[in-house]
Parts: sequence; structure tokens; C-alpha cells
Amino acid sequence: MRILLDTHILLWYLEGNEQLSRSHRDLILNARNEIFVSVVSLWEIAIKTSIGKLVITRSMTDIFAQMEMQSIDILQLAPGHILQVASLPLHHRDPFDRMLIAQSKVEFLSLITSDSDFGAYGVKLV
Repeated sequence: MRILLDTHILLWYLEGNEQLSRSHRDLILNARNEIFVSVVSLWEIAIKTSIGKLVITRSMTDIFAQMEMQSIDILQLAPGHILQVASLPLHHRDPFDRMLIAQSKVEFLSLITSDSDFGAYGVKLV
């Protein structure tokens, strides 16, 4: 399975947060699954930590290193993702989340999130 992690899911996973369900942790750890994190999520973390809206226990450098060690791929932005965002209805107004939804749709990725608004877009949630 090809899976895209929502930003908070990535942070919960890396920090060992108990809010991440065992089934989601098992999906991430399953070597048969291809795990992706959007460059948009990494940008979101960098922005929110730099303005004090998010506090994390590790540096961005550590996040990149841990992702590499665990074979979590970074999904870059592509023109098709931007075109998809432009066509999404406004069920959700968060620009970071809208891009994750668009990337999930364009790349046929399942999404792990705890955000119930994502379901309104017809993306596959696991």
C-alpha cells in the first residue's frame, strides 16, 4: 500500500505519541507499505515552529534524518497537485491540508489522518 501521512501523524509517529493508534503505527512500520510525507508537511512544521505555533522535541535536521533512516519518502509538489487543489471544493480551508488531499488524489495514495474533514473529498483514509 502507498500511504501519505498527515503532518500531525508524522509528528506523533516520530515522537512516539500515544495518540497515534497501534493500527496506524503498524501500517507505517510495515515494510511492504511505501510511506510518504509531503514536502508541504515539512514546510508546515518549519513555519509553525519558527513562529512559535508548534513546539517539537527535535530539530528539522533530526526529522529529515529519522525519515531517511526509516525509508519515509518525501513527496515533492508537481503541477498536477496544484491543479487539483484549484478544483477542490471548500470543505476544508487549511491550505496545507488541501494540498495533502490533492496530492493523495493525484498520486492515488491512501491517507493517514485524524482529521474527519478529509473524508468529504473522497480520498482513501486508512
